[in-house]
Amino acid sequence: MKNNAIWLCLLMSSTVFAAPEPPATQWPGVELTEASLFSNAGYRIKRFRSPTPPTHEQATVIDTQTLLRMLAKQPDLPLIDVRPADITNGIFIYSAPHLSLPDSVWLPNVGKGVLDNDTTDYYRKHLTRLTEGDKNNPVVLFCRADCWMSWNAAKRAANWGYTQLYWYRDGIDGWEEADKTLVSITPTLLGQE
Repeated sequence: MKNNAIWLCLLMSSTVFAAPEPPATQWPGVELTEASLFSNAGYRIKRFRSPTPPTHEQATVIDTQTLLRMLAKQPDLPLIDVRPADITNGIFIYSAPHLSLPDSVWLPNVGKGVLDNDTTDYYRKHLTRLTEGDKNNPVVLFCRADCWMSWNAAKRAANWGYTQLYWYRDGIDGWEEADKTLVSITPTLLGQE
């Protein structure tokens, strides 16, 4: 009986002092337990490789089959790979081949949560070039599956007034899973036109 009383006391005290439940998220299946995962502007700033939401408020989410249909109708559709690369003295550094979708453009680091002025200018300039200066021209943004960088890049482009944004949520992982060929590409240089 004494053991039962001790056990009951321990059980009750653990209930009183239990940690609060993590805040609920707006996306089913995505648990965010820290408010510090996002900047005040709403960009994901850390833990980029984690489950992403199934929707995007500012871009149309597409899968591999949809992307293939889009490319059949518009082969020159701008495909922007936003995966990161280290940078030293204005030069992107990467040690292994960067495999990506055929005919895609690699704009490293534009999907980070906070951009410096040079990266902001770089992204703006290349979006303008790829859309021929028309913010209503379509653009597809991607990285890997469960990567927030393409989500950020789509949000940023939408905030700059681009209206036809497509988020290829599964990215190169989805492309590869569909038995599509990946090719080695190089980053678009900071000063490259």
